[in-house]
Amino acid sequence: MAVDLSKLAVRNKIDIEELRGKTVAIDAFNVLYQFISIIRQPDGTPLHDSHGNVTSHLSGIFYRTAEIIEKGIRPVYVFDGIPSKLKERTINARIRRREQAYADWQRAVSEGNIEAAKSFAEQSSRVDRKIVESAKELLGYMGVPYISAPSEGEAQASYMCREGVVYAAGSQDYDTLLFGSKVVIRNLTLSGRRKLPRKNVYVNVSTERVDLEETLRALGIDQKRLIWIGMMLGTDFNTGIKGIGPKTALKIVKTVNSIEELESYLKERHDAVFDTDVREVEDLFLNPEITEITSRDLESLFNIKPDVGKIVEFMCDRHDFGRDRIERFANELSAKRGTRQQRGLGSWV
Repeated sequence: MAVDLSKLAVRNKIDIEELRGKTVAIDAFNVLYQFISIIRQPDGTPLHDSHGNVTSHLSGIFYRTAEIIEKGIRPVYVFDGIPSKLKERTINARIRRREQAYADWQRAVSEGNIEAAKSFAEQSSRVDRKIVESAKELLGYMGVPYISAPSEGEAQASYMCREGVVYAAGSQDYDTLLFGSKVVIRNLTLSGRRKLPRKNVYVNVSTERVDLEETLRALGIDQKRLIWIGMMLGTDFNTGIKGIGPKTALKIVKTVNSIEELESYLKERHDAVFDTDVREVEDLFLNPEITEITSRDLESLFNIKPDVGKIVEFMCDRHDFGRDRIERFANELSAKRGTRQQRGLGSWV
């Protein structure tokens, strides 16, 4: 589970126009899950082409990325690499939840409960190798840079933000703050009117900017203590402490000065212990596995031109999207970009 810092982080709604001219490293797996979950038919079935290939993510990537570029934002997608061993338990738990959600989805469809079916279908979403590779192929034809991180995509995006290679990390998850991203942009690929799960209620989702230093000042803590809060609430790499919420976690970290003191406090005051070696978790957030990339490395990838013919062939001939709309968006996209051939950052990974 991604850490939930929504009640502690300082979030400011922004107009997407404020990001014009800025480069944002987008957590690719995060948005792929969004698109696979949200872009579905009424009964929850994802979009497919005539060959049975899932295409929900291709629709989301193509149209939303084109819209972002139209707004003058420069996206670079960052894909996960090999997950940390600390994440194995989380991955296995997610697999079990998806399998149960899939069974619930099928049952709801058979019962004719369309509302429940769509909700369960969204929970059953999974991003496999085929989805990832097709996303990268489309980005290549669009002339949009992408990076394959050695491990956690959020860690790579956060490193790039800390080093000033990009303006911000784009992600829904607050783990990016624990990895030290100076700025996090939320809802960049999700803004607009959205229906709440299992409720006939719609809300307006706005783009948000989260500033790490502003958040730390408001909470009166440092980066390490923010990580300790995350560990108590639960991260992708450890289970949190039952019964401790954000406000309590904040109070606790202000009374301790080390991991050892934190463990002692939890044992004495809450009769609780971490289920993982939290020194390893802390080190993973402070010293994650990343690939060093300079602004010059990244900048060379933005002087490119999309291949309109390849986009149309990929989206229309291979995946059955409507030709007129794809051609129109592809030509508009081409008009916004440079002149060089696209390549991923594989040469730096």
